[in-house]
Amino acid sequence: MTLKFIPLAVALLVAGSASAQQVVKIGHVSPTSGPVSHLGKDMENAARMAVEELNAKGIVINGQKITFQLVAEDDASDPKQGTAVAQKLVDAKVKGVIGHLASGTSIPASKIYNDAGIPQISPASTSPLYTRQRYAGTFRVVADDAKLGGTLARYAVDSLKAKNIAVIDDRTTYGQGVASEFAKAAKGPGVRVVGKEFTSATATDYTAILTSLRAKKPDLIFFGGMDAVAGPMLKQMKNLGITAKFMGGDGICTDSLGRLAGDAVGAEGKVICAEAGGVTGAAQEKAMTDFRTRFKQKTGQDVQLYAPYVYDAVMVMAAAMQNAKSVEPMKYLPELKKIRYTGVTGDIRFDAKGDIENGALTLFTYKDGKKSKLDVIR
Repeated sequence: MTLKFIPLAVALLVAGSASAQQVVKIGHVSPTSGPVSHLGKDMENAARMAVEELNAKGIVINGQKITFQLVAEDDASDPKQGTAVAQKLVDAKVKGVIGHLASGTSIPASKIYNDAGIPQISPASTSPLYTRQRYAGTFRVVADDAKLGGTLARYAVDSLKAKNIAVIDDRTTYGQGVASEFAKAAKGPGVRVVGKEFTSATATDYTAILTSLRAKKPDLIFFGGMDAVAGPMLKQMKNLGITAKFMGGDGICTDSLGRLAGDAVGAEGKVICAEAGGVTGAAQEKAMTDFRTRFKQKTGQDVQLYAPYVYDAVMVMAAAMQNAKSVEPMKYLPELKKIRYTGVTGDIRFDAKGDIENGALTLFTYKDGKKSKLDVIR
């Protein structure tokens, strides 16, 4: 047997190289089970894509090569499960969290992250309460319900000339919130909210509430909820002969709505919805288009809804760490508060509450069953 000795200098070099690398855990939470799992998987795929791209760049922070590791959890859009996985991420010693989707899970989870001193960036939660708790490390990269519901209401009244408006929500924090903001802002000469009804996020039969509203002859129905309910609801509206336009927020504004509603999605202008974000200008349009192409190549799936915002949220968190020369939450948090970052969803900077400044909304309709962009509003 021949013994081989490694020179001391080489051994020290190898040891030094190993110690100069650091694994940094980033938590991600979305509903990858349940009725909106298609949106949750869209989010998780984007988070993995962002982490892989960061690792491919060979990020060095304060002299150490950083390897980001995604710790992904499923909250099933359930508040109880959301707080359980939040504590699980705290115990795993993640350095930051991207998520959750639903405001109903983000809000209770945010207290757990705040108590542990871990920054959270939501790419999807739109309830104003989420940031009005004034937790130091709570941020979002999309506009809130006040802007979303209010903008849609003004569009319904001013552009669509809606007069008799009905409102339905799914009793979730998000659904009630955006529907309430819409109803408050739906005002104008001759404009009336002729009916308010509610269902649940897991219901499948809406015949009773739709029949009740049909008698009030609305020319527009606003729904606060997600596409998994909106699609079947549109089908039942068609079966009942309800011809009113149908409007909703980002929760229904997916390519999947066309599939879920089938021909009930109707002709162009029948359904109007808004994403809580948006880009303008040739350069930003190209950045978003390039992202969608890379996402499809990487995952084999089209972007559903929140993927670009998840991707940017991961990149913003990493940029704050680089600016701070530290991955420790209390050291990079001040950099996160003053970040100026141009991502695929546009320019990102946060106000004192953690809300995105000058957040955009993108209005869409459906043409031949596919989402068709109408306008970007700030």
